Amino acid sequence: MTDILVEHDGPIATVVINRPAMRNAISLAMWTELARTTEELGKTDSVRAIVYRGAGTVAFASGADISEFEEQRKDAASASRYNAATGAAYSTIRECPTPTVAMIFGFCMGGAMAVAMACDVRFAAEGSKFGIPAARLSIIYGADSVGQLVDLVGPAYAKDILYSARTVDDREALAMGFVQRLLPAAELEAYTYDYLRKVSDNAPLSVRGAKATVESYLLGLTDERRRRLRALAVEATESEDYKEGTRAFLEKRAARFLGR
Repeated sequence: MTDILVEHDGPIATVVINRPAMRNAISLAMWTELARTTEELGKTDSVRAIVYRGAGTVAFASGADISEFEEQRKDAASASRYNAATGAAYSTIRECPTPTVAMIFGFCMGGAMAVAMACDVRFAAEGSKFGIPAARLSIIYGADSVGQLVDLVGPAYAKDILYSARTVDDREALAMGFVQRLLPAAELEAYTYDYLRKVSDNAPLSVRGAKATVESYLLGLTDERRRRLRALAVEATESEDYKEGTRAFLEKRAARFLGR
């Protein structure tokens, strides 16, 4: 059985964390595979959106596989190597040019929170539970992931979650801004894929450009980033899709965008 699965449905790819017997706990090998898979999907023009989910509906993922820690995080050197692998997975998802959604059923804990935060948006099923138990393991959560948590929920809630290592329920996660949609479990999957079909029908250059613009703003609009954004805008305006969008609007029909 493959622990990281990739499924394709038209322009939408789904990355499945596939260890249901262990509540989808993520092993060191899986962190590496998450990074590799995401990088590959981000370079595939036919993929216009990516969903991350856990196998089944019990857990998105229960976090890192702590049973590996005695060997894989036994001292400072091995912990540094382990953290490099998890950090690569988070950053590859965060920097993926393709729109990403974390579709969350059940438990989303520890490192799985960082996977979800690395996605553009998070859609959750009612009954989902969230938490970062790093304080119970004498671990300091990574700075990039803490920064994303602060961006999503604000510094006070971020400190609350990290200090207490408590479990946050579905309604509170929605209220604090960690998740963007909260739906009945029976409706979440259909809603997520319907949403992403709408995203996939839009002009890929525009969608990717919007993602790049938001990320550039969050990182700081340096002169170099502004130059890159201007180049993306020029590329979109000179594209066949721009002409197609204009024609479709005037002809009152749905546009057929090709991403070029």
